[in-house]
Amino acid sequence: MGKLQIQTTALQDVKLITPQFFGDQRGFFTESYSQRDFHDAGISFNFIQDNHSLSTRAGVLRGMHFQNGQAAQTKLIRVVTGVVWDVIVDLRLGSPTYLKWQGYILSESNHRQLLVPKGFAHGFVTLTDNVNFLYKCDNYYDAQADDGISYCDPQLKIAWPIDLDQAITSEKDAHRQSLQEFEKNNPFVYGEI
Repeated sequence: MGKLQIQTTALQDVKLITPQFFGDQRGFFTESYSQRDFHDAGISFNFIQDNHSLSTRAGVLRGMHFQNGQAAQTKLIRVVTGVVWDVIVDLRLGSPTYLKWQGYILSESNHRQLLVPKGFAHGFVTLTDNVNFLYKCDNYYDAQADDGISYCDPQLKIAWPIDLDQAITSEKDAHRQSLQEFEKNNPFVYGEI
């Protein structure tokens, strides 16, 4: 077995990655990231920022986020405690999977990581309490480029696994623009970002 298991997904350029894992009666050990191993597997992004969020309760919904323009980010996502249902939407004009979404279970027990290319909106909902959510980015956070679309946009019809009336979310995320509004000035073009 190689050091990384790479699984393609239904969305263009998105990958699920499972690093090699060693467990015994004491617990486990894994190299969660090795630039060399990822590069050998054809994943050669220059990750320059690590982010960490804690959601203390099940039902926390964060999303659907992205950064515009030159500040767009590729993300490598993982969960170290708890379980999330992670959702991404392809916003890249001309992509074979344009406006398609997918959801993935990421958890402390499956050790999967999700590679999310530039030009995707990203969000997640916690399915357990005390979720520690980590992600690497290949670009720095830029407040001027911070953007998003509504997690409950009727055009996307994301099938969230919770009652959205019970979702715990930020005021900002609760009032994100619609997909229709976003598409008027969509900055993402497949093959150009």
